[in-house]
Amino acid sequence: MRRALHLYESSIGKKVVMALSGSVLFGFVVVHMLGNLKLFTGERHFNDYAVFLRTVGEPALPHGTLLWITRAVLLACIGVHLVAAGQVWVQSRRARTSRYRKRDDLSFSYASRTMRWGGVIIVAFVVYHLLHLTLGVAHHDFIGADHARAWAGHVNAYRNVVSGFRVPWISAAYVLAMIPLGLHIYHGLWSATQTLALNGRRVKQWRRPFAAAVAGAIVLGNASIPLAVLLGWVG
Repeated sequence: MRRALHLYESSIGKKVVMALSGSVLFGFVVVHMLGNLKLFTGERHFNDYAVFLRTVGEPALPHGTLLWITRAVLLACIGVHLVAAGQVWVQSRRARTSRYRKRDDLSFSYASRTMRWGGVIIVAFVVYHLLHLTLGVAHHDFIGADHARAWAGHVNAYRNVVSGFRVPWISAAYVLAMIPLGLHIYHGLWSATQTLALNGRRVKQWRRPFAAAVAGAIVLGNASIPLAVLLGWVG
């Protein structure tokens, strides 16, 4: 335990924590996007998927328990990621001198320099997303568990998504939020390979193109959902 705490006190230790927590969050983003793309398969399939998320683990666990456990783990990872990132930033500012400032500006990409404010935007987006399509507090026409149910007493998640994204400014906000998310994923994937010592010749050659391709696919996949609703392709 002491060795782990001692390692965390170093910049490398904090970066390892960021890489590991970021890997969990990255895995969730991919799975979440793939699940949401079921919207294109139709209302019944999408609602069945939404029901599955709430009933997985039954009857061993009460309804929705595993889903909320997953959410709690993800929120913990976000908290750990933010704290470690903030501490790394503070350490870097304390260690930086004016003679290295120009070198830093040349060596770090635009994605790297926007990681901090991009992270703040992503957190704000996650909060709004939960209020909008999970809790329904920020949704003008949310169909919840205590309201009208479309499929055998289940929440109509499909209709919540469609009605929510028919509001132009909401769809625009979701699409714009994908830009910092894409930059964050791009730089995160690239830097994680360095932090976790994945520095083979082939890894170095392909990590930037791979990170860019994955980040681009996630941005396009997530943005396609509000755009499809807004353009009338889904609904």
